Amino acid sequence: MRLKATISYDGTQFSGYQVQPGERTVQLELEKVLRKMHKGERVHVTASGRTDARVHASGQVIHFDTSLVIPTDSYQKALNVQLPSDIRVLSVEQVTDDFHARYSVVGKRYRYIWDCSKIQSPFRRFYTVETRGVRPNAEAMREAAQLIIGTHNFTCFCAANTSVVDKVRTVHSLNLEWIGDELHMTIAGNGFLYNMVRIIAGTLWEVGVARREVQTVAEAIEAQDRSKAGKTAPAHGLYLEEVFY
Repeated sequence: MRLKATISYDGTQFSGYQVQPGERTVQLELEKVLRKMHKGERVHVTASGRTDARVHASGQVIHFDTSLVIPTDSYQKALNVQLPSDIRVLSVEQVTDDFHARYSVVGKRYRYIWDCSKIQSPFRRFYTVETRGVRPNAEAMREAAQLIIGTHNFTCFCAANTSVVDKVRTVHSLNLEWIGDELHMTIAGNGFLYNMVRIIAGTLWEVGVARREVQTVAEAIEAQDRSKAGKTAPAHGLYLEEVFY
């Protein structure tokens, strides 16, 4: 049967989601446990999409096929008992054989967090991006964010080394809000290009600290030129929050 699982992981000690030779990855840890449960048989795990080194997930979705006939809540417990403490399985459910964690996706939501306190808590250093007390103009960032919402060719917000040809995506919402001294950016859309969320975060940050004008965001989108957008924001401030099907 095919199982769908929602998982959460702390990306700090991972070289990303996808299996890489000689590296510790989320997929590797999941498949190691599943191989043990299946008496040495390899079970391939498919995710909604890969995440980079140090990127976190509070709602990543995976699927895999299993020959074990056990209740899904027992499956969840068995996985959590054997997985390392920086990965947790939040839920497991049986799905139809045509469900695909990647190709069935209709949208995703991400969160990006800046810590703007004067002295960053050591307990937040791996989970928020320290700004050393710099507080950006969030209103200017919100104004620029409105220029990103909608359907556009997002070449300017895509890493230059991607092999993806079609760079048209739809951003449904893009919000910025203060939670204490932390500035949270949440973005939802029908799909995201490689490094798209981090480049958007980096570009909006430049608007917030007056390194670029609001209208340059629209100009970058229109130009379809990566060099017109901002720097890629650090990985450890990013969370894959929810995947929609």
